[in-house]
Amino acid sequence: MDERDGHQRERQTVMQHAYREELVERIGRVVREDGVEEPLPGLHLARSSVPFQPIHSVVEPSICVIAQGSKEVLLGESRYCYDPEHYLLTTIELPRVSQVLSASKERPYLSLRLDLAPSLVSSVVVEADYTWLKPHTAVSAITVSPLDENLLEAFVRLVRLVDSPAHAQVLGPLITQEILYWLLVGEQGSRLRHLALQGGYTPDIVQTVKRLRQHFDQPLRIEEIAQDLGMSVSGFHHHFKAVTALSPLQFQKQLRLQEARRLMLSENLDATSAAYRVGYQDAAYFNREYKSLFGVPPIRDVQRLREEALAFPNR
Repeated sequence: MDERDGHQRERQTVMQHAYREELVERIGRVVREDGVEEPLPGLHLARSSVPFQPIHSVVEPSICVIAQGSKEVLLGESRYCYDPEHYLLTTIELPRVSQVLSASKERPYLSLRLDLAPSLVSSVVVEADYTWLKPHTAVSAITVSPLDENLLEAFVRLVRLVDSPAHAQVLGPLITQEILYWLLVGEQGSRLRHLALQGGYTPDIVQTVKRLRQHFDQPLRIEEIAQDLGMSVSGFHHHFKAVTALSPLQFQKQLRLQEARRLMLSENLDATSAAYRVGYQDAAYFNREYKSLFGVPPIRDVQRLREEALAFPNR
């Protein structure tokens, strides 16, 4: 029995190595220069030949898999590192800071991200008869977990479809459902159910996230939000941070500052105009907050980003 188990483990190790090598080859073939491509709806393939500076963005519900290299995601005071043996799962929209840690021209960072539509997640939850497992507590909306053989093999088959658009139209949704199923029955099933099911505090927090996303330029009235949810202010703070890893104020600040950055880059607004557009009334306070998040004042940051855009146009 031990000898048979040893052979089985050895076979699994060989297969996982082969799958990872295939992902490296296929992603590298699709994304030949540094940047991101979306060859199939909801499937994003990325390449980077250098470790970039931290990138601020808002990530949608998704699962991220690395074929080669490593990456770090910062959310509030939490740090999530992952590599080819681990995946990153996010179940609500979150402002985050991400950074490629390991990449070179010889061994570029290569990864994929698959968007997770709540409606599709719900259908898989119902079909798998997991609706009875109702969550009753706040669950963190982001985590890193080991990438097992079932998930890895399904992702390889999904990426293979990039070369067969006609087959991808039919098989892509089926393989995506399979990926969701393996997530659902795995150790992160509870997080996935929070993306699909109503119950507990998490849906209330999800609605609050949407509210903050839509009205980030408006004053944050914590007492009003907590009252609408039937929570105390301290209870609301606790559950919001348990799900998002950020306080409501931190969440709003990151949304505001990321939007201000976008306005200065894409609409050529000066710092003062961008500050007022996103809800700041004090330009000096905005500059301090901006430097605290991005490391440099607005003018220097925008200048640096434009220089990087010229140096890496496909980033």
